[in-house]
Amino acid sequence: MAIRSLIINPGSTSTKIGVFEDETLLFEETLRHSTDEIARFAKIVDQKDFRKNIITNLLKAKNFDISSLNVIIGRGGMLKPIPGGTYAVSDALLQDLLIGKQGQHASNLGGILAREIGNELGVPSYIVDPVVVDELAPVARYSGVPELPRISVFHALNQKAVAKRYAKEINVAYDTLNLIVVHMGGGVSVGAHQGGKVIDVFNALDGDGAFSPERAGAVPVGALVKMCFSGEFTQDQIYKKLVGNGGITAYLGTNDMRDVNKSASEGNEKAIAVREAFIYQVCKDIGAMSSVLKGNVDKIIVTGGISYDQGIVDQMRERTEWIASFQVYPGEDELLALAQGGLRVLSGEENALTY
Repeated sequence: MAIRSLIINPGSTSTKIGVFEDETLLFEETLRHSTDEIARFAKIVDQKDFRKNIITNLLKAKNFDISSLNVIIGRGGMLKPIPGGTYAVSDALLQDLLIGKQGQHASNLGGILAREIGNELGVPSYIVDPVVVDELAPVARYSGVPELPRISVFHALNQKAVAKRYAKEINVAYDTLNLIVVHMGGGVSVGAHQGGKVIDVFNALDGDGAFSPERAGAVPVGALVKMCFSGEFTQDQIYKKLVGNGGITAYLGTNDMRDVNKSASEGNEKAIAVREAFIYQVCKDIGAMSSVLKGNVDKIIVTGGISYDQGIVDQMRERTEWIASFQVYPGEDELLALAQGGLRVLSGEENALTY
């Protein structure tokens, strides 16, 4: 029997939903919310009923029989560090989403909405591979400052989805492969996958690895300390330099690689240099992860929106394909990745994990 799933992926100013029958998308919508609408709510969790009503009203407008759903799957939020997988939205998980265990983020609403709608329909609710997936090897946690251990915050949902997709395509188990997965979007994360776990990864959020369209990545620490105590910037201003206004945005005033390519093609020397530096830094991260895997790399998988850029991918191949051959999965189909996580549980391929 086909399994029908409702997928809920909340963002700061939008809610993406999709309805699937097994892995076939029946329809999807991006429901956008104005700044004024969101500003009415003091906390993210206060948006729950507002977003729920928009979702249910859309389903009614499409004359979709909500009672035909078998499962509700939401984007995972800022929970405590957990291994990758599909998790039932238990009371403990729900409580940590409500309080924002590691911070307030719109993605916290994914599991909250999934649980409430699922309970009303009498069907299970899950989250899949949230950004806080943490499978780091113990040695990878050392940073050089005991109070500042390296942490795992990355594009876990897409990294895991494409790694499993590749394994399925070649008809082998994901946990038998050594993979380097490169996600390139607004942020960049490069992870070493071994034995079905991401044993090391560059923190994509705030202070690790290559710079990206919106994030500074690793920066000279001594100079950053001096900037912090210069008296010229507030804490929020410093953080915005690292996350949001860092990287390519800081150099060129755009977070769109298409704009960078256009400027570079027109001979803009700064755009050419920044583009080259971006590729250079991502390739350095790939090289680092190859050493984590002791050179035993079955495939380098490249994904995310920037991987649509054949020129960038080709230059990455030139620098790193001596390590392993490339497999490219452009973009990031988060709705499908979430649906697949639920299907793996309902089909018996995987067990739902307990938070």
